[in-house]
Amino acid sequence: MTTVATITESVRNAELALGQHSESPRLDAELLLATLLGLPRSALIARGNEPVALHDERAYAELIAQRAHGVPIAYLTGRREFWSLPLQVSPAVLVPRPETEILVEQALALLPRDAVCSALDLGTGSGAIALSLAHERPRWAITAVDVSAAALDVARQNAHDLKLSHIQWGLGHWFDPVPAERFHLIVANPPYIAANDPALTALYAEPAAALIAGPTGLEALSAIIARAPGHLHARGWLVLEHGISQGQDVAQLLQAQGFDSIRTYSDLSGRPRVTLGVHNQH
Repeated sequence: MTTVATITESVRNAELALGQHSESPRLDAELLLATLLGLPRSALIARGNEPVALHDERAYAELIAQRAHGVPIAYLTGRREFWSLPLQVSPAVLVPRPETEILVEQALALLPRDAVCSALDLGTGSGAIALSLAHERPRWAITAVDVSAAALDVARQNAHDLKLSHIQWGLGHWFDPVPAERFHLIVANPPYIAANDPALTALYAEPAAALIAGPTGLEALSAIIARAPGHLHARGWLVLEHGISQGQDVAQLLQAQGFDSIRTYSDLSGRPRVTLGVHNQH
């Protein structure tokens, strides 16, 4: 006779299974079961003595196995919150990180709240940055581009779900979809990991093209900085996320291309994460 596990027992078993594979095994276990059962996480406690159907138990075991092998929780639930916005995510896009909210925060502070401005998000992925800017600045004209058609599909769906319609989407490499356009603000969270970085092992489930820049990790950042002046209005801003050891290199690249007022901001862990500058055009 097969013993049917309760919700509480299933979560406890999953937590144990994830103990060596996750920084938050209990939270992961609860999120995955709640998603599978179509319940809010809070309901798992109230309904803890209810049995989990055998087919749900099997599906849950598969989700836990994938999580134990390093698949991000956001891919397994299909959702991730960013800037308090619920976003759909898939393996076609990088999972939005909390540290990227630093980029959004600094970008919003650069231009007057009520100004009619134009902004470009390079490598938009799930659309997290562009959608956050659009949510906060409904009068801005925002363009978001990505080289991946699958990523743009995710971003467009998120825009539709959030009813943020004032974004233009472009398919192509960096500035190629906007060859003759200029903007007041350009933002980017490009690939910035070196091809041989050991950190990539833990990120195997995410799209390599969104992570790996090349041999040094600075290739994408350098390419964007080199081309940005031709796409900025006078005194336009460029805001870039980068690796924690790349702040000085990015600042030097900006300076070499005629940017000034260059500043680097740290994430909540105190690590340099975002560097920005204004282009000194006349």
